Amino acid sequence: MPPPKDVVKIAIQMVGAIPQLIELQQTKPLAAVLKDVCDAWSLPNAEHYALQYVDGRQTYITESVRHPPSHPPGPAGAALAGSPVPLSLQNRREIKNGSILRLTTSPDQEAERLYSGIQSKNVDVKTDSLKKLASLSQDVTFAQEFINRNGLKQIYSIVEEGNDTGEMLAHTLKAFTELMEHDFVSWENLSTVFIKKIVSYVNMNAVDASIQQLSLSILENMVPTSRLLFELVKKEVTLDRLLTHLQATNAQLQLKAMALLIALLLTATNAERRDMMDYLREKNIRQFIHKNIVHSSEPLGDEMAHYLYVLQSVSLNLCEHRMRTSVDPYSQEQRELLQSLRQTAFESESEAPASNFSTERRRSLCAKEFRKLGFMNNSNPAEDLRRAPPGLLALDNMVYFSRNTPNAYSRFVLENSSREDKHECPFARSSIQLTLILCEILHVGEPCSETAQAFYPMFFGQDHFFEELFCICIQLVNKTWKEMRATQEDFDKVMQVVREQITRTLALKPTSLELFKTRVNALNYSEILKLRQTERLHQEETLAAPVLELRERLKPELLELIRQQRLLHLCEGTLFRKISSRRRQDKLWYCRLSPNHKVLHYGDVEEGVESPPIESLTEKIPVADMKMLLVGKECPHTKEKSSGKQNKDVLELAFSIVHDVEEYCLNFIAPTRYEFCLWTDGLNVLLGKEMTSERTQTDLDVLLSMELKLRLLDLENVSIPDIPPPIPKPPSNLNFCYDFSHAEQ
Repeated sequence: MPPPKDVVKIAIQMVGAIPQLIELQQTKPLAAVLKDVCDAWSLPNAEHYALQYVDGRQTYITESVRHPPSHPPGPAGAALAGSPVPLSLQNRREIKNGSILRLTTSPDQEAERLYSGIQSKNVDVKTDSLKKLASLSQDVTFAQEFINRNGLKQIYSIVEEGNDTGEMLAHTLKAFTELMEHDFVSWENLSTVFIKKIVSYVNMNAVDASIQQLSLSILENMVPTSRLLFELVKKEVTLDRLLTHLQATNAQLQLKAMALLIALLLTATNAERRDMMDYLREKNIRQFIHKNIVHSSEPLGDEMAHYLYVLQSVSLNLCEHRMRTSVDPYSQEQRELLQSLRQTAFESESEAPASNFSTERRRSLCAKEFRKLGFMNNSNPAEDLRRAPPGLLALDNMVYFSRNTPNAYSRFVLENSSREDKHECPFARSSIQLTLILCEILHVGEPCSETAQAFYPMFFGQDHFFEELFCICIQLVNKTWKEMRATQEDFDKVMQVVREQITRTLALKPTSLELFKTRVNALNYSEILKLRQTERLHQEETLAAPVLELRERLKPELLELIRQQRLLHLCEGTLFRKISSRRRQDKLWYCRLSPNHKVLHYGDVEEGVESPPIESLTEKIPVADMKMLLVGKECPHTKEKSSGKQNKDVLELAFSIVHDVEEYCLNFIAPTRYEFCLWTDGLNVLLGKEMTSERTQTDLDVLLSMELKLRLLDLENVSIPDIPPPIPKPPSNLNFCYDFSHAEQ
């Protein structure tokens, strides 16, 4: 007979004693359980002891999880995602059959001991206490006890006095970081002296790299929490100092410096952000990143890729103001810019004789030239730029093109001026629409994602990236226009082809604008037609009724193949990151399915570990205990964030496994949408449910297409009728059959 659900069989260890094997009743108070365990080993004062996991994170077993005191909300308040988070008031319910626990000093006793130890005059005792504190502070129960004893004040004192350096200081900063991670104390409570001391470690040269890394990480956490802290850090840590760290050979120091730089940029106002980016441009940060980070001999990590994506996004978003600003018909500056476009294109024709013309004649001549430039409103070309987006950004691009590539600009305009009216490519109209297309493709004006890593390597190899990209693409418009032999009525079709050319080329991730130019020009209109025709044929071949019937017959077999692939992927496992809304965490954990598909194994791993053996993953969830799968907004770790704003990208990658009883979950943030699809599909298979991700449909379509091609190979160039041919009637007699019974002897 199976044991009751509220009873689990566990082992309890203690140093120097024979382990106890007990049946833990979950309904029994934890104090009573501890009393029984202590009595078995003849230990007095059971209240001075606690149970702790032996493996994994070695967290304390608690009857209840205390909630942090209320204070002004900040990014530090977000719950970590990517690790098991108890949703009820107790974590003892997470204990599984076969768990191994350790009887150890209770959190309050340990907190008291370490609180005294870090004040010791003995250097060895103090160092050991700080090292132990840095380790135990990851546990929320211990952290609460230590903070309640005013332990953070002692941490502040150690840092502010500045007498301790090296290993002792590193342990102090690590402990401080872990304690603040629980959000019991607001970052705004830090003293100016403490902050400036942390800043001094960043600004000093003769400091251990590990201390500088921890100091940069502390400042990174601090910056988004308040305007005052942002201004203090921005003032004390100069961009020049961050650039110095960014150029260090130590990869982790480089990463932490980039993290602080990104935090400062994201927290700054638009004007401050523009000034910071201008200064970074003067210091050639893009060229340095392009040479030493993007094209480094070392592979680019996920965090650095994310920071490069954010830096790219922040830089492109500097165009947003101009993009959303309509032209001002009363602005003298904007009128002069429009006139400069006309004069640059037609200077040799109109400048000398224009002075001899009357005002009416000059106005008529200007209107004619603006029409040749491709403006819809010849008499008042500013009207064409009233639409925002792209607004003034389109005008900026046209002026940049005319001033920086005057020969290409004049060739574009004059070449189309000599064509028939219906076949001329309108420069201004094309430029306005192209600017809008580039803004949409490059996501100008959109907020940064918390997890995205998709940056363009060529972005960091070129100043004025957006304008230079425009110069290449506007010439592509003219080239494609001629290839299509387009007229004014074909304008939208041409721009649709140009969008496709740009999108397909960017997907190849060219490393430089020159390479982009080569590839996008090679992808001419005829190539686009071939690609479209191939895609269309792939779709059309599946429309005939017999083929549709064959597809339906093949589906079950192919779906089973996809199920097996999903389970195989879960058996291989995936590396997940713990992410909070405050910052991208550098902590990792790994999860994989056992080969027999009966148990999910997971646990924390160190950076650089790609595929840990299943034996090293100490936490387990039996598949039989899994109840349901939650995704997106339904997940508890997306509901627990203190900030009301939910990042769309994180919601799209979040999923949770509800196990045992519905209150307990294992929470995930997938590294990519691809991993999200494979894991949610695999978990649904384990739960006996349908696979619902978009990747399932994509894979099924690919497999069906391949299988149909093989099955229909002999029918190439043979038209398949929509309905099967009629079956002929049976013959009137069967006398044509040979009767072997009358064979000659």
